[in-house]
Amino acid sequence: MATLKAIRDGYGEALVELGKRNQNIVVLDADLSESTRTCMFAKVFPERFFNAGIAEQNMVNMAVGLALSGKTVFASSFAIFATGRCWEQLRNSLAAMRANVKIVASHGGLTVGADGMSHQCVEDLALMRAIPNFTVIVPCDWLEAKKAVFAAAELKGPVYIRTSRPKTEQVTEEGSRFTIGKAARMREGADLAIIACGIMLARALEAARRLATEAIEAAVFNMHTIKPLDDQAIVSAARRCGALVTVEEHSVIGGLGSAVADAVVRHCPVPVEMVGIHDKFGQSGEPEELLQKYALTAEDICKAAKRALSRKGK
Repeated sequence: MATLKAIRDGYGEALVELGKRNQNIVVLDADLSESTRTCMFAKVFPERFFNAGIAEQNMVNMAVGLALSGKTVFASSFAIFATGRCWEQLRNSLAAMRANVKIVASHGGLTVGADGMSHQCVEDLALMRAIPNFTVIVPCDWLEAKKAVFAAAELKGPVYIRTSRPKTEQVTEEGSRFTIGKAARMREGADLAIIACGIMLARALEAARRLATEAIEAAVFNMHTIKPLDDQAIVSAARRCGALVTVEEHSVIGGLGSAVADAVVRHCPVPVEMVGIHDKFGQSGEPEELLQKYALTAEDICKAAKRALSRKGK
């Protein structure tokens, strides 16, 4: 049975390991440390943890000040607050200064569940992609989240990492490669390529297995870095397969689908089908119910794959 563990847990564990290695690591939170998992760091290193309270704008400016003083700063809240409530500070204070701050936002996407649309951020990747100087990462499981945090700590400048609330399937291994800006090929296939990020990678792999029973061989890519995007991997897949499907727990406007389509249009036009949230808000419900409601299941990915194939070569 696959390991089930929340992606946000990987973040908390990574912070503790980083704190032990590097005295320069400082962590901030906006009064949600139990939920974001920064509480793990706070318990071990209370002198390097700061609760900014329910004041995300202040938290970002505090983080910038600490970074400009030489610290490597991780700052967290829910995705809807970490991006929406303080976008101006992220843009003008953090990104413009190229400050060494890592925004790690929990509770991204629909799978926040019963909290409903006010807490379900399906626009965060679009918001963060649009800000110059930001690197944007969406880990697919708790283990990759740890690797992403370690990599972000080594990268100078602003980074945004999205984590998730529910326990999800582990699809990577300790030895799996993680390089910022480089997609990981998870499955070989020549008929089409499925490009996924975050918790949707597990569903993309399941869809590829189902398609294989119908003699359709789909390559699967883990596009964990949304910015900078691995254009080379996308173009190579487009040329080899001739059709692509993108899969994300995010709006198709401005997210992974938009980024992939932009790369394809510029370098190798082929049919692209997008599995994601189509210009809608979320709503209250159980995570799996919401994924079904918004057509984010393995079955929906299979349907998108067949639509892409039907357009191939036309």
